[in-house]
Amino acid sequence: MTRPFFILALACSALLPVAGCEPRALPPIDVYFSPKGGATEAVVAEIDAAQKSVLIQAYSFTSKPIAKALVDAHKRGVAIQAVLDRSQRTEKYSAADFLLHAGVTVLIDAKHEIAHNKVIIVDGEVVITGSFNFTGHAETHNAENLLVIRDEDLAHTYTANWNLHARHSEPYTGREEQPSDPPKESRSSKRRR
Repeated sequence: MTRPFFILALACSALLPVAGCEPRALPPIDVYFSPKGGATEAVVAEIDAAQKSVLIQAYSFTSKPIAKALVDAHKRGVAIQAVLDRSQRTEKYSAADFLLHAGVTVLIDAKHEIAHNKVIIVDGEVVITGSFNFTGHAETHNAENLLVIRDEDLAHTYTANWNLHARHSEPYTGREEQPSDPPKESRSSKRRR
């Protein structure tokens, strides 16, 4: 019985401002679990509500509904930027090319062995994070968790970290073929058949 109280006390002490030591209310938090717990729908709803900006950090990104919501937001004038793991250069299925071809800024964080973040920051006010990769499999098959936290201070902290990773990332220019990939036919060779 002592342990939960101790954890709660630690969590609450982290919410105290250093200068005034006044308690701060917990921010509104929505929690989702998968499989089939509505995490993808929650991400899409937050992106659909975006007015100014959406910043993404993702390890694996293959979710078609999330990618479509980002492109739709981009088309209505929301600034969309993504920092993705280097694996997205060679993954057989990745939303990176879909975003790139729609005019979204896509960066690759190759500085780290794995850029394992799963974060979306909406309008500098909402942080979406958890173990949930932005993939169809995470929604339908995996045991995952997702938090949607509405807190401007937390969003500011996550944005600073996003900016840190964006500064050392490289522009994504398109998927790289792996040696096992079949060679792509050129248009001229297709016409000859």
